[in-house]
Amino acid sequence: MKTYSIGEVAKELNLTVYTLRYYDKEGLMPFVERTASGTRLFKKSDIDALRVIECLKSTGMPIKEIKNFIDWCSDGDATLKQRYDMFMERKANVEAQIEELKKTMELIEHKCSYYKTALEAGTEEIHKNNKIGTSITP
Repeated sequence: MKTYSIGEVAKELNLTVYTLRYYDKEGLMPFVERTASGTRLFKKSDIDALRVIECLKSTGMPIKEIKNFIDWCSDGDATLKQRYDMFMERKANVEAQIEELKKTMELIEHKCSYYKTALEAGTEEIHKNNKIGTSITP
């Protein structure tokens, strides 16, 4: 079975070696084997698990909660419900983030249009007294 060094894994996941060592220190990588001298040996499945960790982190999940998830995975089938519930909560959280980003994008698109029109006219006066231009008309 092919194994990967911490440097190779860091490069593959676009992380730093320091970040991977931090994850290990925080107990997020109990699955990673070590040589007798303590060198970490990563398998493909370890890299896949780290992708899940990075996904959870990108949703704003705290390291402590990610650790709970890792522990649940180690506990096996008895924790399937907790893991399912956790991912349902993460899904709802990400859906809310997406809705907020859509609102942000609407405002940004409005401002792009606002400034494009002002540039084409050579003046912001075309928008009269609305220099900040925050009103969005659907």
